Amino acid sequence: MRSYLGIDLAGRSVSREELHGERIVRAGRHYIARTLLDRRIYEVDPMSPANPLIFSAGPFAGTNFSNANRLSVGCRSPLTGGIKEANAGGTFAFALGQCEIAGFTLEGAAADWTLIRITKEGDVTFEDAREYLGLGNNEVARRLHERFGRKISYAICGPVGEYLGLVAGIAFADTDGRPSRLAARGGVGAVMGVKRVKIIVVDQHKMPTFHDRKKVMGAVREYGAKLGKEAAIDSFKRFGTAAVGDFTNYVGGLPVRNFSAGQLTPDKESFKLGGAHIRERNLARGGQTAHACMPGCMIECSNVYVDDAGKELVSPLEYETLGLVGSNCGLDDPDDVARLNAVVNDLGVDTIEIGATLGVLMEAGQGAFGDAAFMMAALEDLRAGNERGRVLAQGAARVGEHYGVARVPVIKRQGISAYDPRVIEVTGISMMLSAQGADHTVGNLPGYDCKGKTTEELVAASLGAQVGAATADSLGLCIFGRSVTDTNPELIVTALNDAHGTTFDPSFLKALGREVLELEWAFNRAAGFAEADDELPAFFYREALEPTGKTARHHADEVNRSLRELLSR
Repeated sequence: MRSYLGIDLAGRSVSREELHGERIVRAGRHYIARTLLDRRIYEVDPMSPANPLIFSAGPFAGTNFSNANRLSVGCRSPLTGGIKEANAGGTFAFALGQCEIAGFTLEGAAADWTLIRITKEGDVTFEDAREYLGLGNNEVARRLHERFGRKISYAICGPVGEYLGLVAGIAFADTDGRPSRLAARGGVGAVMGVKRVKIIVVDQHKMPTFHDRKKVMGAVREYGAKLGKEAAIDSFKRFGTAAVGDFTNYVGGLPVRNFSAGQLTPDKESFKLGGAHIRERNLARGGQTAHACMPGCMIECSNVYVDDAGKELVSPLEYETLGLVGSNCGLDDPDDVARLNAVVNDLGVDTIEIGATLGVLMEAGQGAFGDAAFMMAALEDLRAGNERGRVLAQGAARVGEHYGVARVPVIKRQGISAYDPRVIEVTGISMMLSAQGADHTVGNLPGYDCKGKTTEELVAASLGAQVGAATADSLGLCIFGRSVTDTNPELIVTALNDAHGTTFDPSFLKALGREVLELEWAFNRAAGFAEADDELPAFFYREALEPTGKTARHHADEVNRSLRELLSR
């Protein structure tokens, strides 16, 4: 049994619902999609208190099941106007699971800024949070640990979320207590700001109860053993997500200077924003090249990146930030990216959206590509919430409109992730089709060989990746474990059945992911989205990308036609 909490902020009251079996398993992204659609939240202003903010942990949360302690946060996105599930690692889902809480929904808005405390006994209290307003996330975290100790997790609405900036995410504690794991995309931090919830603190307690704990622990060991044999997992541990940069730069699909080129340097030895160089530099300085973002994770694709004196610059330094804040803005040194990344984390904002926004700002002639000082000054405007800062806080699409920029890399008004769709075609199609906006995590296949493939073939590959990602997001699993998760459905389903007394068969997993996608598409249709909203920006079709000379070849009408044919089979 797990409890689900409904938190009425205006009345400072809490309702509790006991969940059993299947209702615990259908969590995360599935729970968010079903709830938002059933409640017709597509009719609600995303920036009104009536927009619920949902926090949902997976069915294995609270255990040491490797990469199974991710958290889903959902609402109607104020950035895109569509459905949003933002996913984060860290310790928050772990803490909820240890308190035997499946999740909670923030309803309405508090009268003033509030700290919500959830104790290991399940008590929920409300406190005045005004003393934390305007502080960076690092200082807030320091004060929380000073007050509540180390055996907690927390969620923080940063200073940009306080003034309802649409680039704001929600920051969660990592395994060392840093506020560095973000549910970043879609403006979920702005919705937390609308609700005037500054902080949520949850106790870490003990492993939750299960239907058959002994068998669940056996599955944990078996899953871990399989991960340990995977070459891809060893690569993640050694080089982290930054290794993706070595690949995308090599194939010419890296975002460079507002997606105007696909390669920062043709010489792989001189490319500094990839995993090989960053690992070598970080090891030489005494940094940590493998780091678990959540309890129990064996993949350890995170890192602790240090300067030449061995002092921590940021944790983590990862591919999406290296691509969007780095090469997309003309930077070529990871130290510059790391310093900017640290400020972005302290502000609690989305590095992808910020990188896309600053690239558009440079495209507008407001600053030069490669000028790290200009970028830092822009981030300080965000912190101050001054006139320019509040413009930038609205994200790339709106900044492009403000400055009259034609080349704005967004889909459904959300910044495109660090994969140029002219070259990384399947991921581009996933970003087009997803109800979430341009989000690579919905179905990422950067290494898929697209040469000679038709639109229909690539849509089929995309759909398979999207279903797998939606399933993982609904079970609190990290998609980086998919080489084991996707190939061992019986292991996963048996573990679910042993954990919660269900009787699923292996077909449940794909059915779960497929249902998520259909719920999300239904929500967006009801919210007014049409096929034209799936189209890539015109410049991707018009401008050949160097060095490959490729232009985008898949339009929304043919992509959607192929999808409809696949779904009808």
